[in-house]
Amino acid sequence: MSAPDAASAVRDGIRCMVMRGGTSKGAYFLASDLPSDPAARDDLLLRIMGSPDPRQIDGIGGAHPLTSKVAIVAPSPVAGIDVDYLFLQIGVDTPTVGDAQTCGNLLAGIGPFAVERGLVPATGGRTSVRIRLLNTGDVATAEFPTADGRPEYDGDTAIDGVPGTASAIELEVGGAADRPLLPTGAPTDDIDCHAVTLIDNGMPVVLLRAEEFGVDGSESPSALERDTALAARVESIRLAAGPRMGLGDVADHTVPKMILLSPARAGGAISTRAFIPTRVHTSIGVLMAASVAAALRIPGAVGHDIAGPLAGEETAVEHPGGTFPSRVRVIRDADGTWRATSFSLRTARKLFDGTVFPRPRR
Repeated sequence: MSAPDAASAVRDGIRCMVMRGGTSKGAYFLASDLPSDPAARDDLLLRIMGSPDPRQIDGIGGAHPLTSKVAIVAPSPVAGIDVDYLFLQIGVDTPTVGDAQTCGNLLAGIGPFAVERGLVPATGGRTSVRIRLLNTGDVATAEFPTADGRPEYDGDTAIDGVPGTASAIELEVGGAADRPLLPTGAPTDDIDCHAVTLIDNGMPVVLLRAEEFGVDGSESPSALERDTALAARVESIRLAAGPRMGLGDVADHTVPKMILLSPARAGGAISTRAFIPTRVHTSIGVLMAASVAAALRIPGAVGHDIAGPLAGEETAVEHPGGTFPSRVRVIRDADGTWRATSFSLRTARKLFDGTVFPRPRR
């Protein structure tokens, strides 16, 4: 079936699955069900999600960056890879569609979605799907339970930030060979008289010491969002960090993410408050946590001294909604380049499968 043109999309709708992936929620599409032209595709997705509008009242977006996300999936032409995954961050009150980052939370739903759509066959009680993350070039492996040829969503695994339990999805994400963990090669850089760590373990983030910004780590996301002076200081550093990380002008992008680090309060290794970038995350993204966990293992990086010595590969990263257990393996090449692989346990659930009808025009 060919992708619909604008008129037929409004009249007949487009096949869409809404899934919770980790602590996010998004609309999942087959690439073949959307226009191949990026501009036409993005315009259609804005109309589907109901942007720009703070409430996204005329679309299926959830009026928050964590629930205004899209995953586009297609069979991969690359040997050894099952599917390609493109993540798009849809602006809520702005008509923007960003592809400068990926999303580790929606990644949790890619394997089950691929099985649901028949792109990958279920293999007995457990199915493994190899996924190429088109935004970053990373490769992930998702392993999850299946029964009767379909994903099994019910289970006993709980993750902070999500009510109840669901079946466990094991994710392993490895960085692209041509992308170092530290984009500048240095554990710390100086921006606006602050020592910062620029790191990308699947998600470009900037790590800052919370105390330098008058933050002790106990603040709620809403309280931090109300502090306009704090937001301006953080944004100034973000704009300067973008070019240093090879991202160019990031004024209209949602990366890098900005994370304030402080001593743990609930038995973890570190406490975090993450700007994404204007809203403050109510928990923490999978790959954001992986970047934090990797930095804590690099001498001289921001947070290394706060966390102190870490045993093993798992790091308990505290966030406003609880604690995220992030497992990373960090190595240093003979030439001094730091690299990392992340492992995480997530859950996902199919919420709705059907046809979505975009509004006729923005």
